Amino acid sequence: MSKRNLYPKDYVNSTYSIDFKKLYEEGYRGVIFDVDNTLVPHNAPADDRAKAFFKELHDIGFEALLLSNNKEPRVKTFKEAVTYCSYIYKANKPSAKGYKKAMEQMGTDETNTIFVGDQVLTDVWGANRAGIRSVMVKPVLKWKEEPQIILKRFLEAFILLGYKIYKMYGKDIYKVPLK
Repeated sequence: MSKRNLYPKDYVNSTYSIDFKKLYEEGYRGVIFDVDNTLVPHNAPADDRAKAFFKELHDIGFEALLLSNNKEPRVKTFKEAVTYCSYIYKANKPSAKGYKKAMEQMGTDETNTIFVGDQVLTDVWGANRAGIRSVMVKPVLKWKEEPQIILKRFLEAFILLGYKIYKMYGKDIYKVPLK
């Protein structure tokens, strides 16, 4: 595994700050989203902002899909609230299979699909393995997270440090001569 497989193509503050109109103009037609901590806090219902957001994506012309490792009741309930998308639950991210199935459902491919998620070790890694442009967002957090997510965030902090250095220097720092 290349360390760059863990680096997102883009890293932004929020899903809601992404310029999807510009992405559509660039030729993107499908957007795959993680749900928890990407669109709303973990296990939170779809709020008015999320509902309006999916309507806006639909109006722009995007196909949207929720790709989650969560169980069907969680993902289906969220999908039903935002309406303008489809979903895949128990996606087994970071396996590329779920991402490929998502593109098949949306009628898109690696060249015109983008993925948005909040975790390196599942979301970004899986999207990169599937050949999709990966956008990582800062997590939408509530005051308390589950222990396994806290552990992942700790590990991801080290990966993101390497990513920031990589972006700052524009090349792989491990190949820079040490003098």
